[in-house]
Amino acid sequence: MSTLTITTIQTSLYWEDKQQNLQMLEQKIKSIKERTEVIVLPEMFSTGFSMKPEQLAEEMNGEAVSWMKRIAVEKRAIITGSLIIKDGEDYFNRLIWMQPDGKYGYYDKRHLFAYAHEDQHYSSGNKRLIASVKGWKINLQVCYDLRFPVWTRHNFAATEGNPEYDLLIYVANWPERRNHAWKTLLQARAIENQCFVVGVNRVGKDGNEIYHSGDSCVVNPMGELLYTKEHDEDIYTITLHKQDVDDVRTKLPFWKDGDKFMILND
Repeated sequence: MSTLTITTIQTSLYWEDKQQNLQMLEQKIKSIKERTEVIVLPEMFSTGFSMKPEQLAEEMNGEAVSWMKRIAVEKRAIITGSLIIKDGEDYFNRLIWMQPDGKYGYYDKRHLFAYAHEDQHYSSGNKRLIASVKGWKINLQVCYDLRFPVWTRHNFAATEGNPEYDLLIYVANWPERRNHAWKTLLQARAIENQCFVVGVNRVGKDGNEIYHSGDSCVVNPMGELLYTKEHDEDIYTITLHKQDVDDVRTKLPFWKDGDKFMILND
């Protein structure tokens, strides 16, 4: 059965300084000695969680997207994380899934964090992105999406009664003062969807003096922690086995009793 090797990069970010962040992240990525297939960066990895898209946004041919394309080619690995993107007249907190062949997919954050006025500066996405690699299906999400389980729940009606994906990835700028929710919900998403979950968060204070403790996690389909790290910067590589997902779903086929539903977009 297929394996998938993933590297998580938990790091501090330079506040609203794209060049510094890209240079720093490139050094960290080049330091990865193990063979890896997917490298996961935090939310808004080139700027931090900023509410200044008018000043900081780039289009899809911009510097950070081009950087992702170059690094993916050089490292021969998929690079994913979110950026501030301008598309037409709208701004998005956009997760990009950049493949080594230069092809990419993207997901625009669905749930905007109104508590920090994200909804006043960005437009909400309305489509999920489930990527495919080596026989794995991967559901890609951003930070606050974690609090909304319906958005990540398998839509069995769309897949003839089968689970939609094997792995959930969340990229985040999740504050330390709510880290209990972060860790608990990552495990809950793994348990209820019987899948692996990878959550990558930043560390350190941002430009608003909000502290982030990281607590990046890898969780197995039973909800058990395979890895977590708090406070410190860390680069961690792990190989996941798809057989583990299949075994859990076969021995404990709870997914078959899931509710059928439709998500209506506004």
